Amino acid sequence: MKIVWSPLAIERVSEIAQYIAQDSPRAAVKWVDTVFKKVKRLKKFPKSGRRVPETKRMDIQEILYGNYRIIYRISPNDVFILTVRHGKQILPQEDIA
Repeated sequence: MKIVWSPLAIERVSEIAQYIAQDSPRAAVKWVDTVFKKVKRLKKFPKSGRRVPETKRMDIQEILYGNYRIIYRISPNDVFILTVRHGKQILPQEDIA
């Protein structure tokens, strides 16, 4: 499986890291590193996440990291990282379209 990051997902990770860095630049770097480590495991275990509650689609799943949701879509050969959201944010349908 190949991991493919959407521009939106990269943008969200960057925004969240910038927010965390306001209090602790070290914590921001650690957070980003951990997000990428968690996503990397999807190469071997793409179905290790859970189904996203806002959709009934089995190919859209998420893994949780702290207060954040890493939302992805599984295809036969790729895992597409669609977005990263705080767990309390409403997930817009266009983020997973």
